[in-house]
Amino acid sequence: MIVAAAVAAAIVLGLAYIFTAVPLYTSNVSVLIDQGNREVVQQLSTIGGVVDDEGSVLSQVELLKSDTIALSVVDKLDLTNDAAFASAGGSVIGTMAGTLRSLANVSSWFVVEPETSDQVEAKRRAAANTLLWNMEISRVGRTYVLSISYTSPSSSLSAKIANAIGEAYLVDKLNSKYEATRRASGWLQDRIAELRQKALDSDLAVQKFRSSNGLVAAGSVLVADQQLSELNSALIVAQSDTAKAEARLQRIAQIIASGQGDAIVTDVLDSSISNELRQKYLDASKREAQISDRLGVNHIQAIRLRSEMTEYNRLMFEEVNRIAESYKSDLNVAKAREKSLTDSVAQATGISATASETQVQLRELEREADTYKNMYQTFLQRYQEAIQQQSFPVTEARIITRAAAPDSPSHPRKPLVLALFVIIGAAVGSGLGAFREFRDRFFRTGEQVRDVLNLEFLGIAPIVAPGKAVDAPDSSDGRGFGQVRKTHAVSNYVIDHPLSAFAETLRSAKIAADLALTGKSCKIIGVVSSLPGEGKSTIAVNFAELLAGQGNRTVLIDGDLRNPGATRAIGRHAESGLLEVLIDNKDPQSLFLRNDRTKLAFLPAVVRHRIPHSSELLSSARMRQVLADISNTADYIIIDLPPLGPVVDARAIAGRIDGFIFVTEWGKTARRVVRQVLASDPYVRDKCLGVVLNKVDQERMKLYRAYGSSEYYYSRYSQYYQEG
Repeated sequence: MIVAAAVAAAIVLGLAYIFTAVPLYTSNVSVLIDQGNREVVQQLSTIGGVVDDEGSVLSQVELLKSDTIALSVVDKLDLTNDAAFASAGGSVIGTMAGTLRSLANVSSWFVVEPETSDQVEAKRRAAANTLLWNMEISRVGRTYVLSISYTSPSSSLSAKIANAIGEAYLVDKLNSKYEATRRASGWLQDRIAELRQKALDSDLAVQKFRSSNGLVAAGSVLVADQQLSELNSALIVAQSDTAKAEARLQRIAQIIASGQGDAIVTDVLDSSISNELRQKYLDASKREAQISDRLGVNHIQAIRLRSEMTEYNRLMFEEVNRIAESYKSDLNVAKAREKSLTDSVAQATGISATASETQVQLRELEREADTYKNMYQTFLQRYQEAIQQQSFPVTEARIITRAAAPDSPSHPRKPLVLALFVIIGAAVGSGLGAFREFRDRFFRTGEQVRDVLNLEFLGIAPIVAPGKAVDAPDSSDGRGFGQVRKTHAVSNYVIDHPLSAFAETLRSAKIAADLALTGKSCKIIGVVSSLPGEGKSTIAVNFAELLAGQGNRTVLIDGDLRNPGATRAIGRHAESGLLEVLIDNKDPQSLFLRNDRTKLAFLPAVVRHRIPHSSELLSSARMRQVLADISNTADYIIIDLPPLGPVVDARAIAGRIDGFIFVTEWGKTARRVVRQVLASDPYVRDKCLGVVLNKVDQERMKLYRAYGSSEYYYSRYSQYYQEG
């Protein structure tokens, strides 16, 4: 019902809005960020920036929403003085307030004061804010197309403003590129002059450094490095010549030491003297051999020839010694040359090392000079490009669809508005219903009783109308004075409707007592609740009547000495009761009120003033004796006890009670209260036979039934009950 009521109210509000809303017209203009123009812009310059990704496209959307575009359109169309635009910019309340302020300003009726610059600027800003409020920019899918829409009560004005926004965007793009190139040109001019001077200074520093450090270069190589290379080459040759001369000297020294006259030495073979002496030696040796063969070795001619051969051999060794001396001289010359070259190389190496250390600084200066030279050339090229771009009014955006005056209004969208109001109404109703459900923290079903309290669920006691008073016995002659008198029909409900759900719940309580209290000849059962007014006295009276009606000897005692509800229900006329039994030691049998129909005996509680020590009376020895005496003649003793929450009387008598029936009001008593009360009275909880849900609204209980629960199938087994 809550959801339905909320939806109905929302529909009414939606219809009211639809019929009273001012129709609005929307015009659209489409702007394409052209890829072809973008390539032209890229070729012309890279200073103005280009759109090439999603982030840049979204940046263009924000540009269209900027104050720059809005103020440009306001100035171009003179919207501050446009009555149609001004009427669309404010709310009804704001318009009425402005009208009242103008009427209140009496001086403005006669004298028109010129507007100040601040007032003009304020009007421009207000018009720009109104324009931005009614404007919407969106990207069409993943394309490079931007859709610009403007909404206004005037169709022609909306089209005019939409086109003006697109044109202002293009003009702003051109102006921004021109301003960017102009600023870049000015900045480049300053940088070029600075770089030109730095390039000249760095080149001059390189030349001065070369001159001051003697770094003379032949081509790209320093003279010192070239000389060191040549000396190294000459030193290598000299070292080779020294080694060669030393090897020749060693060889000829070995020949001289061994006395080998016929040893082969290159210079000996090349010597004419040595060759001539060797030839003479060979000739003499030949003739000596011939003469020795013919004339004998002792022939004088042979002896003479051998003497000549000896002389020739001596002369050849002298020639070898002479050659050896020449070899020694060559070795000394080679060593001297090698030493000279070694000294020169060492000197040149020192010079080159010093030049290399200095050359590090020189190369740094040269790199700096090259850097400034390259930067100078690059900036000069950029400057020429910037100058060229200023003469090319090219932008990467263009209008592809211009706005036209719409024929039909775009707002309000009646079906959408109505559907939205319905959804909002349903959401509000659902929220209220969910809140009520969340706030519903009472006992509604037997399953909740079992889950929350972990106690047996005895059944439900439906709401029973109080009805008229039951016919009471005539007491005019004193004969009906000892009879119960029921002031309401509800106290007699279980007797009048023995087949009702109410009676069935009390029968369930009796079975629970019989099963839990087996072996007891007299069962003392207390009826309690958490709070006053939950109907425990009604349950106690009807339960006692049910037991008595079944033939059981039943005694009902009103043990609530603070608020005796049972006595008010069926014994309002009593003059004495439980208090007199406990205090004055009267016999309870003499004070019983009886029901001749069911044979129920009732001991009322007549309270004429507040009793501060009621709990002590209930826990007294006299009370124990009274219960023991009544137990000898009764099968059941039902005691209507005070609620557990406000007083401790039920806790005081808990030791005398065999079992408790706990009564809680359906949909009224919070589950948390019941749980806390039972947790604080564990003795009562341990003896609790079960819980009765009282005052159940069976029509509303259908809303809380769950599939599979006893409440879900109530309509099926309710045919066993007869409420009428």
